Amino acid sequence: MNYLLDLNSITEYLGKTISSKRYTHSINVSKTAKKLAEFYGYDAFKAEIAGLVHDCARDLEKPLQLKYLKEEGIEADELTLSIGELLHGPAAVHICRKVFAIEDEEILSAVRYHTTGKENMSLLEKIIYLSDFIEPARSFPGVEELRGLAFRNLDKALLLAFNSSILYILSKNGFVHIDTILARNHLLKEAEENGMQCHDSSM
Repeated sequence: MNYLLDLNSITEYLGKTISSKRYTHSINVSKTAKKLAEFYGYDAFKAEIAGLVHDCARDLEKPLQLKYLKEEGIEADELTLSIGELLHGPAAVHICRKVFAIEDEEILSAVRYHTTGKENMSLLEKIIYLSDFIEPARSFPGVEELRGLAFRNLDKALLLAFNSSILYILSKNGFVHIDTILARNHLLKEAEENGMQCHDSSM
């Protein structure tokens, strides 16, 4: 099966395996990712696919998520194993490969790290992480500002998203994943090296 030709099968599968709320969210992320990709000159269809499938393992029970990680040869760190919300990204890689026949490593990586981010993110990884954060159904203080910034300066918007996520986790006295810290620090380092000028399409 060629995933590029089977978008309908993916949406049909998701409609049967995730909640209606999660399905709507996935459609929203897919549309947002497509718009961002078009704006920043990336392959819009790849972004659309990645946004659509990013949460395909979100509603699975933890034992099945762990089984999928094992089958993919993904060794999860202790924090990921202890926090259920962090497992579905890596677990989704298995569904992408085995069910959707997606072998594109850029898409698989964007799906895997859409919750935590990672150090030195690719353009697609940034697009999917941010699309998940700002899709139309999201509602939190500052989201409108973030949506506008996303179409002016992707890296600054991503940094703001990381800051917001970290502050929220800290407000809950929760654990911040090391990948999120590394992702944020890398963005800051790049910004400093570029004279604090991040990726801005208007420049």
